[in-house]
Amino acid sequence: MHLLTNYFGDFYLTRMLMQRGMAAIYLVAFLTVRNQFKPLLGERGLLPAPDFLRHATFRETPSLFHWRYSDRLLDWVAWSGIGLAVLALAGITETGPIWVSVAAWLALYALYLSVVNVGQTFFGFGWESMLLEAGFFTAFLGPSHVRPSVIPIVILRWMLFRTEIGAGLIKLRHDRCWRDLTCMYWHYETQPLPNGLSWYFHWIPRPVHRFSAGYSHFVQVVAPFFLFAPQPVAFVAGVILISQQAVLIISGNYSWLNWLTVVLGFSAFDDRVWRYAEPVLAGRPLAWDAVLWVLGLVVLALSIQPALNLISKAQMMNYSYNRFHLVGAYGAFGNVSKERYEVVIEGTTDAVITPATEWKEYAFKGKPGDVRRRPPQVAPYHLRLDWMVWFLPFGVAVTGHGIRVHGHKLWFLRFVKRLLENDARILGLMRGNPFADGAPTHVRAQFYQYWYTTAEERRATAAWWRRELLGTYMPAVNLGMMVDL
Repeated sequence: MHLLTNYFGDFYLTRMLMQRGMAAIYLVAFLTVRNQFKPLLGERGLLPAPDFLRHATFRETPSLFHWRYSDRLLDWVAWSGIGLAVLALAGITETGPIWVSVAAWLALYALYLSVVNVGQTFFGFGWESMLLEAGFFTAFLGPSHVRPSVIPIVILRWMLFRTEIGAGLIKLRHDRCWRDLTCMYWHYETQPLPNGLSWYFHWIPRPVHRFSAGYSHFVQVVAPFFLFAPQPVAFVAGVILISQQAVLIISGNYSWLNWLTVVLGFSAFDDRVWRYAEPVLAGRPLAWDAVLWVLGLVVLALSIQPALNLISKAQMMNYSYNRFHLVGAYGAFGNVSKERYEVVIEGTTDAVITPATEWKEYAFKGKPGDVRRRPPQVAPYHLRLDWMVWFLPFGVAVTGHGIRVHGHKLWFLRFVKRLLENDARILGLMRGNPFADGAPTHVRAQFYQYWYTTAEERRATAAWWRRELLGTYMPAVNLGMMVDL
């Protein structure tokens, strides 16, 4: 073990950074559950979890909600997760015996797994599985008074390696603009939820964008291999990976994806680089070492499929090979959109629709709408409804003769129905209610193309965006037309 320590480094400070970082992310994740699960997936949600559970088995989707689902039980799960995350963030869970630390982290994992496995499309993002996997293996870092083992550190580095290499290879294999270094020309304008700095990044000179794309390939395809080199090389590789995530954090909103990757980057750190000396720690019990070695062998077996996926021409992105979301395949932005389309939802109180009807727009908390509104910073918080509405234009064909809509998602039709009902829970997920004095009689959805304004246009209009109406995504409907939903 002394040879392994010399090779991989000392981990007392590393462990503390990872545990505190993971606790902070779990806290944010459970806050999104507390604030958003019930209107989206609760008993009267857009995709009710009880309906899903009637057709799913525990074997396929392990979750304590197979025992029973109620909104009250969901609140208990959310608040329990919040409470445990706060205790872990304060370091209290790491002050007792090994089993207390392990139990606390595995409880966080099990509670969030229960949510994700019934969360359907609203919890189908790649960073859900990443959080589950990272949280599970964080459980084996051990409490603060016991000497850390290299095994969970290497497992978490392996996860970081798969995340970065997967993202790098999916880019090179899928979109030509990554190979000709032009993807960044469009990335900041078309990313899901831009923030206030995205506009400025978009207008960086194009040679800088090309360098940025090339540097991204180095960071994601070359640097990860050095995570397994001796120290301080692994430390330098970790710093490089974290620095790229920092740029992504300040230039966009990707929920906790980048923040979680930063925490994984801490696994490459070596206490000795900071000239930090470990305090006197208790040795690991033999039984605990045995558990860690078994864990390492299990991870080795589970790694076969994701490792083969990395070298496959049909590489999958954000795929879980088991129902426990452990040792999966990750990656992001294999394709970059060249145009930004937005579904804009409007309502009216007119009883009869005429050309003179006045329509009022519904505003989302993070998604672009009002062209004069500065794009907000929301990450690491995750606005699930905003993200799902951002995906809707991918089901629309835009032609020279207009748009062709390939049907509407069930959750979206129910969302429109809730707006017609002036449903307080759903409206709580939005930026405001333009019909606070009474429900609208009709709701429709328009389809726009958005572009960033130029510097000259911003000075003249104070607008961050300009937009053009391309067609109607959904014609005006009233509550009587939505009775079967």
